[in-house]
Amino acid sequence: MILNAVSPGSTATAMTAEYDEEALRKVAERTLIGRIGEAQEIAAVAQFLISDAASYITGEVVHVNGGGYLS
Repeated sequence: MILNAVSPGSTATAMTAEYDEEALRKVAERTLIGRIGEAQEIAAVAQFLISDAASYITGEVVHVNGGGYLS
């Protein structure tokens, strides 16, 4: 059994679209790359993990957060 997970950081969604510019700036400042993620960036990691290219990867949590844990 293959058990992996994707742990996304702040991502542009309908919810974050309601944030004002100041709130978005503060969220973006918490990442090393200085922006929030896009849904397709999170989906690309999930797609990789279910592909044959990741067949030897198991028990991993992939943090897709623009370096949020490092900043």
